[in-house]
Amino acid sequence: MGQVEWAYGLAKDLLKAELPRRWAHTQGVAEQAETLAPILGADADTLIAACLLHDIGYAPDLVDTGMHQLDGARYLRDVAGADERLCRLVAYHSCADNEARQRDLLDVLAKEFDQERQDLARALTYCDMTTDPDGRHLDVRDRLAEIHSRYGPEHVVSRSIAAATPCIVSSVRAVEAALSDVRQAGAG
Repeated sequence: MGQVEWAYGLAKDLLKAELPRRWAHTQGVAEQAETLAPILGADADTLIAACLLHDIGYAPDLVDTGMHQLDGARYLRDVAGADERLCRLVAYHSCADNEARQRDLLDVLAKEFDQERQDLARALTYCDMTTDPDGRHLDVRDRLAEIHSRYGPEHVVSRSIAAATPCIVSSVRAVEAALSDVRQAGAG
């Protein structure tokens, strides 16, 4: 079984029954990852697998710190025996260091997980932050507004997203630019 198939099965088992909307989002995020194959080449499967696994930390049985990125990455490392790259991508997805600061977990996150290559981290952020909770694709600004609306201004996630907005938007714009460059090169 390949990495993507394994990740799909694990995420489905953890999310589909108990968190169907989160599962819909996850599938949409993975669909976005498939569109990035032209800029990622051999790393496309790693990104797709990370997209499938990025929100497993929301599964009720996995919640420990309340920071889904860290909880998911710990599960992948300690229980599922996942590839280190997948663990790193999940741990830091969508500029998670901002949420770690808000939760006073930055030292824990940094001690347990190194960061992954910037191009892959940006690609995962792009996929996550251009997919709504129901798996539909949308502009990053609409996604950020949706998160703020869902959580409210005082929630730790809203505060974290506010702090992460420059990182998130620059990640999305960098991926969009890379996709545009590849399309233009292919057309020329």
